[in-house]
Amino acid sequence: MESEAKMIDESGLRIDGRRVDELRPIRIEAGVLKRADGSAYVEWGKNKVLAAVYGPRECHPRHLQNPAKALVQCKYNMIAFSVTDRKRPGPDRRSVEISKIISEALEYVVFTENFPRTSIDVYIEILQANAGTRCAGLTAASVALADAGIPMKDMVPSVAVGKINDQVVLDLCKEEDNYGQADLPVAILPRTGEVLLMQMDGHMTIDEFNRAVEYGVGACEKIYALQKDALRRRYAIEEAEPIDEEPRRERAEMEG
Repeated sequence: MESEAKMIDESGLRIDGRRVDELRPIRIEAGVLKRADGSAYVEWGKNKVLAAVYGPRECHPRHLQNPAKALVQCKYNMIAFSVTDRKRPGPDRRSVEISKIISEALEYVVFTENFPRTSIDVYIEILQANAGTRCAGLTAASVALADAGIPMKDMVPSVAVGKINDQVVLDLCKEEDNYGQADLPVAILPRTGEVLLMQMDGHMTIDEFNRAVEYGVGACEKIYALQKDALRRRYAIEEAEPIDEEPRRERAEMEG
C-alpha cells in the first residue's frame, strides 16, 4: 500500500519521529477522583484515559454472587467525542469484548478470595482515543485498583506491539494501527513473566513474533515503573500533609 510505504522513512524513524522500539510519552496520575474508592488518569501519546474503582461492595444482581470469591466487573467505554467521527453512545461489540478481557486480566491478579459475595467494579472511560486504548485502559485500571487498596499479586502493565512495512514496531499510533500489517496487544507481569493478555490481528513470522514479545516485555517493565511512581507520588503527598499541618496548628495555638 502507498500509505504503508510512508510509515518508516529512510533513517528508520516512524511518522511521529519515534524509533521502532520507542514508546509514546506516558503520564500516569493516581487518586484523581475523590468519590471513587480508587482512580487513575493516563495520558499515553494522544490517548486520554480515566479509570475508577468501586468496592469491594455487595454484588448486584445477587444471583451473580460467588460465596468463594469476589467478582471483578469491568466496563470499558469510549465516550462519543473520543474519536474524530462521533461514536454512537453505549456499549458495542468491541467494548463488550475489551471489558471481558480486561476483567479476566485483573481477576487473575486480585486476591478475590479475600472478599466473597462481593463485586469489585472497574470503570474505564476513554476520553480521547489514538490506538492502544485497551492497553492504556488496563494500565490505568491496575493503578486505580492499587489506589483503592485492593490486595493484588501485582499491577498489570500493557502495551501494543505491531508490524508496519515488514518491521516490528512498539506502541502503534493511530495511523500505524489503521494501515499496518499486524497488531499485538500484550500484558506481561514484569516480576514473573506471566502473560495476562495477548491478542493478534494480522500476520507475523516466528522471528517477528519473538521480537514483538521482546519489545513488549521491555516496554511493560518501563510502564510498570511509571505505575509504581504514580502511586509513590500519590501517597507521598498524603503522608506529607499531616506533617506540614501539625506545626501550623501548634504555632496558631501559641500565637492565640
